[in-house]
Amino acid sequence: MATSPRDNQVRFEPWKDPDAQPYVRIERVTKKFGDFVAVDDVTLDIYKKEIFCLLGASGCGKTTLLRMLAGFERPTQGRIFIDGVDVTAMPPYERPVNMMFQSYAIFPHMTVEQNVAFGLKQDRVAKAEITKRVGEMLDMVKLGQFAKRKPHQLSGGQRQRVALARALVKKPKLLLLDEPLAALDKKLREHTQFELINIQETLGVTFIVVTHDQEEAMTLSTRIGLMNHGEIVQVGTPTEIYEYPSSRFVAEFIGSVNMFEGRLTEDEPSYVRIGSDDLEQPIYVDHGVSSAPGATVWAAIRPEKMQMSREQPAGPDNWTAATVQDIAYMGDLSIYLLRLASGKVVRVTQPNAARHADERITWDERVYLSWDPTSPVVVTK
Repeated sequence: MATSPRDNQVRFEPWKDPDAQPYVRIERVTKKFGDFVAVDDVTLDIYKKEIFCLLGASGCGKTTLLRMLAGFERPTQGRIFIDGVDVTAMPPYERPVNMMFQSYAIFPHMTVEQNVAFGLKQDRVAKAEITKRVGEMLDMVKLGQFAKRKPHQLSGGQRQRVALARALVKKPKLLLLDEPLAALDKKLREHTQFELINIQETLGVTFIVVTHDQEEAMTLSTRIGLMNHGEIVQVGTPTEIYEYPSSRFVAEFIGSVNMFEGRLTEDEPSYVRIGSDDLEQPIYVDHGVSSAPGATVWAAIRPEKMQMSREQPAGPDNWTAATVQDIAYMGDLSIYLLRLASGKVVRVTQPNAARHADERITWDERVYLSWDPTSPVVVTK
């Protein structure tokens, strides 16, 4: 699973600063369409220069929330602030916001430079200023040499950059992007994600991105707000969301995970043991959890954190026997599906570090799976 390159940069964490003021504040916002609750009592703070991703499945409310930020929908309840100003009742054209639509919505009869200049002309910006700003923006998105072309003469990735340039040339304080890369193929999408990050960092504009693509959210964002049934179920950095999910839903939505239901058989401040009917040995976790002894819990273990071996591990915890049921070779890694004695199928991923691996575990072999005490995440809901 990809993680955001921002996680490796000098720490940008205004949300941890008690004195930092949020740039966008969504305050107990609810949106109803008749009896249907599309957004349910959402409170969220987003800070200046963030790329904040609203992530979730279709119908979870993320696009409705974005449309309320843009002013295309009015909240049923609650308020929205941008840069300290209450914009809840403000029409879209008065907000310091621009929006890039999933369809790009560029004009087919206009050239690239005419498309980018359109909003500035509507605002009656001086001609010389328009020429200067359009030229700078086209250079930034690497479309200067395509300025005279029409949209049908461009690739999908180039049309995406035209839409981005048109949205940014007006220098909005906040740019809203609705599934901005959905129309691109996988390789171009991966390349464009890093271009978006570089452009955003250069301009310092705050981005709020709606996407259903978890890898896109993990790559782009400073933080992710994961939505389900109109609610924000967890907010955190890509690393926090992936490594420390707050619930079974989050663990299962982000990446792949092996989920083991069990009971707390030992509950100490410094460790817990979990007995699961799916495993031969207990799960030992090297920290305490907030749950009553004997309570039902779930241990989530990511596929890359499981090790396979033909040798039985030593020790009384954190291993089980399994039989290789299927293998998918993906180039950089292989995915193994293994069946436990209980019938449960678990997923293990291993990097293909060696080009020739004659000793590689293969179909129908009986092996042992093991994991470190730090690997399981225990969730109670």
